[in-house]
Parts: sequence; C-alpha cells; structure tokens
Amino acid sequence: MPLTPEQSAHPTQQHLSTYRTVSSIPRASRYQQSECPTVDAQSDNWVYPSEQMFFNAMKRKQWAPREQDMKTVVPIHNIVNEMCWSQILEWERMHEGCLQPKLLKFEGKAKQPSPKARVRAMVGYQMPFDRHDWTVDRCGKQVRYVIDFYQGKRDPANPDKPSFFVDVRPALTVEGAWDRTRRFLGI
Repeated sequence: MPLTPEQSAHPTQQHLSTYRTVSSIPRASRYQQSECPTVDAQSDNWVYPSEQMFFNAMKRKQWAPREQDMKTVVPIHNIVNEMCWSQILEWERMHEGCLQPKLLKFEGKAKQPSPKARVRAMVGYQMPFDRHDWTVDRCGKQVRYVIDFYQGKRDPANPDKPSFFVDVRPALTVEGAWDRTRRFLGI
C-alpha cells in the first residue's frame, strides 16, 4: 500500500512500522470519509492503521503516546475492534433479511460518555476509557451501534496482561430499544 500523509514520521521520533493489517470487517463503501481512509482492494475490508498512523492520530488528538508502546498498542487495538465486530454480528443475527452487514463508518467519541456509561458511573462503576459509534449498513439501512471500552479486571496470576471489556449495543433508537428488549427477554 502506498504511504499516506498520516504515515509520515515526526523528525525526532524512532522508526515506527508503516505496515497495515487487513481486518475481517467488510467495508460498506469506498467513498465514506473516515479515520482510516483506505480499503483492501482484494477483500474490500477495512485496513487497520499502522504503528506510525496510530501514533500520529494520538498526537493529533492531544494524547501523550509513547513510541515504544505502539508495537503493543496497535495489535491490541486491532483485536479489540475484531471483538466489537463479532458482537455487532451477534446483534445483526436478529435481522435475518441481511446476510452480510458491513461497517459504513466509525466515530471516536472518547470525551462524550454514553448515557449508559453515565448512569453506571452514578452508581459507582468506572467510566469507560473510550467510546465509539459504529454505523453499519444492514443491506441498505444504516444502523448505529454504541461501544463503550472499559479496563477489565486484572488477572492476579498475570498482572501485566492487558484486560478489556467492551459493551456493544444498538444505539437507543426505537428499533435499537426493541432489539435490546428482545435480547434481554430472550425472544
């Protein structure tokens, strides 16, 4: 893949990889604007950012990334996104008419906690460290999902191992509320 401007290195920085991994997540359209502007030509799947792109995006968003962390952070990012897609597909199985939903776009909303996260925080639970809204193309119908990313419980036997919990659910629309109700009731 050709290098994009997001892959340019800052002059004082150590070398970070510009290699990008193809996800298992099918992309709905090549023409939607997103934080990940390219798609794999072979599969039409989303392509994850390289270490360099991830580092640059964090700098742009005024986080404090460390170059040496990128070799660990980027693969974790990719695995967590695959987990999110898997959970979205579980929700999408409730809608039998569409055999291959696709991800149309995603939006990071780290500074906009979801209503559910705010309610959970009021009763003593931790706030998520990130939030995304993913819009899925369900065979021509756009459906939004809310994803809250939480730090998971540490394993005492392996305290250095990262642990995450993702809360993936349809946005609170009429249809989303019905899907949540159906899942809760097991119907």
